Amino acid sequence: MTIATAKLSDPTVRAAVTAINDGDRQAFVDLLAPGATMSDDGTDRDPQDWIDREIFTVRGHMEVRSESAGGRTLIADYRNETWGEMRTAWHFTVEDGRISHFATGQA
Repeated sequence: MTIATAKLSDPTVRAAVTAINDGDRQAFVDLLAPGATMSDDGTDRDPQDWIDREIFTVRGHMEVRSESAGGRTLIADYRNETWGEMRTAWHFTVEDGRISHFATGQA
């Protein structure tokens, strides 16, 4: 069973998932705080490069299975044209309505 994006608890995370699923790179970037960081499977990555390579140039899409930590931690089935579909965990650090860090990896 999936959680409808509109039902996600945290408004910033909800907007991020919406941007990913809509293929709206600018909307996603607008949610990032200045100097935002990210990691993929525990390795620090450049957020701008990563979102292009793993989300927006390869039609990334997320179906959320569960949320915790006030909606800032998600388990989702994530798919893109490079890797296909996999179960992933996403953790968002949100400060003043902007994402200062996000981490993802296989769940």
